[in-house]
Amino acid sequence: MSDRSPFETDMLTLNRYVMEKGRRVKGATGELTQLLNSMLTAIKAISSAVRKAGLAHMYGIAGTVNVTGDEQKKLDVLSNFLVINMLQSSYSTCVLVSEENKDAVITPKEKRGKYVVCFDPLDGSSNIDCLASIGTIFAIYKKTTEDEACEKDALQPGRNIVAAGYALYGSATLVALSTGQGVDCFMLDPALGEFILVEKDVKIKKKGKIYSLNEGYAKYFDPAMTEYLQRKKFPEDGSAPYASRYVGSMVADVHRTLVYVGIFMYPANQKSPKGKLRLLYECNPMAFIIEQAGGMATTGTEAVLDVKPESIHQRVPFILGSPEDVQEYLACVEKHQKSS
Repeated sequence: MSDRSPFETDMLTLNRYVMEKGRRVKGATGELTQLLNSMLTAIKAISSAVRKAGLAHMYGIAGTVNVTGDEQKKLDVLSNFLVINMLQSSYSTCVLVSEENKDAVITPKEKRGKYVVCFDPLDGSSNIDCLASIGTIFAIYKKTTEDEACEKDALQPGRNIVAAGYALYGSATLVALSTGQGVDCFMLDPALGEFILVEKDVKIKKKGKIYSLNEGYAKYFDPAMTEYLQRKKFPEDGSAPYASRYVGSMVADVHRTLVYVGIFMYPANQKSPKGKLRLLYECNPMAFIIEQAGGMATTGTEAVLDVKPESIHQRVPFILGSPEDVQEYLACVEKHQKSS
C-alpha cells in the first residue's frame, strides 16, 4: 500500500510551470516569468468579463472601428485595456502591438523591460453576442537592438518568437502555451483561480479528416484552392470525404484543428489578395504553436514563420494543420503555378 497521502497530487499550475521552465534557462533573469504571469492574469480577467458580459451589459458595439476596419465591441475595448495594463505593469515589456491600436504602444521608461509582445486581445469578437467561442492570442519576442524602443522592434519574423500562446474562452477557459519546447495545455479551475496542466506535449497527427475555411468566399478562390477542396470532398481513392467545420473564431478553429486534426485555411483570394489575417498577432503565434506540435503553417509560398514583417498590421494568406494535409495543398499550388 502506498504511503502517499490522499491529499497529495501531481497538480501542475501554469504559474509553477512557467517558473520551472524559467529556472532551466541558463542566465535567466525571471523577466519572462513575470511577463507570462502578467499575461495570465489578464487572461483570467478577460475570461471573467466574458462569462458575465450579458449580466454586466457588455454585449454590443462600442461605437468605434479599430485600425484594421473591424467594428469594436465593448469587450474588445475592455480586453485591450486589461492586456496593455497588465503587461506594462510587469516591468518586462518595451513595445506592445495590438490589433486594437493603430500604432505600437511604447511602455513608459520607468516600467520598461526587454520584451516585445504582439497580441489580439479578443479574437473572434464578432461572435461575442451569440456566445460562440472566442479567444486571446499572443507572441513574445526579445528586443534585438540597443536603440530606443520603437515600432520597428516588433517587425521580427516568427522564428524569433520566445514564447507564444492562445486562450480559448469556450465551454471552459483553456490556455495553450509554448516556450519553444513543445506545446502544453492548461485549463482554468474556477474554484482555485488557477490554470491546471491537462495535456502535456501536444502533438498533431500527420493527416486529418477535417477542413476548415469560409466557403462563402468560394467564388473568389484561386484554382489551387478550388482543386484542393474538390479533392477533400470527392477523394479519387474512394476514401471518405473530409468533414467541414468552421466557427469563424480563429482560436476556436485552430484549437479544433490541433485537437481533432486536419487543416485550417484563410487563403488569399480575389477579394483579399494579400489574405485577411494579421501576421504579427494572429498568424505568427498560431504558426509557432502548430509547428511546435509537429504541424505546418504556410502562406502558400513560404513558411509563415519565415515572413519578414513590413508593417505591424500586415496581412498574409494563412494555411496550417497536419503536415500531410498542408503538403497536399502546397502540391496543388505548385501544380497551378507551373501551368500558369
